[in-house]
Amino acid sequence: MVVYPELHLCGATGTPQQRREQLEAAAEPIDGPRHQHLSRIARNLGVWLLPGTVCERGEDGHLYNTAPVYSPEGERVVAYRKCFPWRPYEPYQPGDRFEVFEVPGIGRVGLAICYDIWFPEMVRQLAWLGAEVIINQVATTTCDRAQEQILVQANAIFNQVYMVSANSAAPAGEGQSLIVDPEGRIRARMSGATPGILTDVLNLEEVERVRTFGTAGLNRMWSQFRDDDPVLELPMYEGRIDPRKWRGKR
Repeated sequence: MVVYPELHLCGATGTPQQRREQLEAAAEPIDGPRHQHLSRIARNLGVWLLPGTVCERGEDGHLYNTAPVYSPEGERVVAYRKCFPWRPYEPYQPGDRFEVFEVPGIGRVGLAICYDIWFPEMVRQLAWLGAEVIINQVATTTCDRAQEQILVQANAIFNQVYMVSANSAAPAGEGQSLIVDPEGRIRARMSGATPGILTDVLNLEEVERVRTFGTAGLNRMWSQFRDDDPVLELPMYEGRIDPRKWRGKR
């Protein structure tokens, strides 16, 4: 699986107005010419390709920050629209759904784009949908990359999933990409903003081991509830935690 950072193919610089103009010029429908090229690349190389997010022109005319995923056969298996644009700095319309995809014979992968992981509901929902790995494509150009790396570890710990955070390197971003295991340990990382390639081999059976025996051999959050526990109301969401549904789609 080959993963590129957020807006790798159509980054924008300058003032907010200049950025908006550049993104408007780069925007295409999701099935436009760019899709054809990316599909061909994935098929020719025989790889799972996450080419970085693209600026999508939606059917409604709005701009979306969208992460397409291509299979080794060149099929676009999913296209996730960023749910939490970095406001007020980004001009995108928010997406309205979470996306996971299956790698046959391997496991399930969830998608999050940059600022998404600052909202704990995001990765929790992806984990509930069965994701064992969360790919977080990032274009952080600001000094908060330090805090963002902590959030990558925290999301891994909270949800007992692998987190892969691929950030743009210099001169476009702050770099410091990292891969974190389901107990929050950093497996691999790039130091500084120097461009480079980060590689790893993930054993997804580790996710089930951690969830079965607990983080640090102790904490089993996905086994917290019993079926006869009371429903926990969540007034903020006008929703609830139902103990009978807590373990999710695994």
